[in-house]
Amino acid sequence: MTLFDAILLGILQGATEFLPVSSSGHLVLAQQLIEGFSQPGIAFDVLLHLGTLGAVLCYFWRDLCGLATCLGRRDPAAALERRLLGLLVVGSVPTAVIGLTFKDWFERMFAAPALVAGMLLVTGTLLFFADRYRPGRRSEGALTVTDALLTGAAQGLAIIPGISRSGSTIAVLLLRGVSAETAARFSFLLSLPAVGGAALLSLNDIEQLAPDEWPLYLAGAGAALLVGLLAIHLLLGVLRRRQLGWFAVYCWLVGAIALAMFL
Repeated sequence: MTLFDAILLGILQGATEFLPVSSSGHLVLAQQLIEGFSQPGIAFDVLLHLGTLGAVLCYFWRDLCGLATCLGRRDPAAALERRLLGLLVVGSVPTAVIGLTFKDWFERMFAAPALVAGMLLVTGTLLFFADRYRPGRRSEGALTVTDALLTGAAQGLAIIPGISRSGSTIAVLLLRGVSAETAARFSFLLSLPAVGGAALLSLNDIEQLAPDEWPLYLAGAGAALLVGLLAIHLLLGVLRRRQLGWFAVYCWLVGAIALAMFL
């Protein structure tokens, strides 16, 4: 892998992690097209995800400061933040259960590009229905434990490459009647413990990196962080304008082309 390849994959990760088109699916398909690409386990993928985790930390730093201090505060905003923190903990439980139970099985799917292509078609269909049939505009204060559990389960299943994490979690909340901005914010905040936990589970892969590989891997992670910040801002605008349908069409097209290439 060259420096150009690493940065290109980082840009791809940064854009597709937050835009609802499956970053893992795009990485699998792109890596199949890079001659001689290899990595210890999924070490490179994990570092790219850490780059996009950094984008969430930067973009939502005010929210995170509020969540970090809410337990010791007694102002009206702190009560809402404590409730949100509790829902994020609840939502992380099904993600952790699914991820830990099926981790090895999901990782084997990264070597099956035809399956990834099929899952992109599934993602497109989910986005289409979420964009067409969102039934309400519930705010953050109206989120429920059921919302959190279903969103966490969707996030856990999004470990399957080709299923968009942001797309599936936001779609579930939209179909539950949650407003677009609340759905996006909850989805992004819920990603933090999931991505951080996945990185911890993959430390053995990262420790196998040779010293000369670190600059390439860090360049990719840096590109993912910068592009991720732009992608978050873009997605929030798309959700306000109810334009998820365009991403559904994109997923269908990429999935169909990839199926034709790899079957």
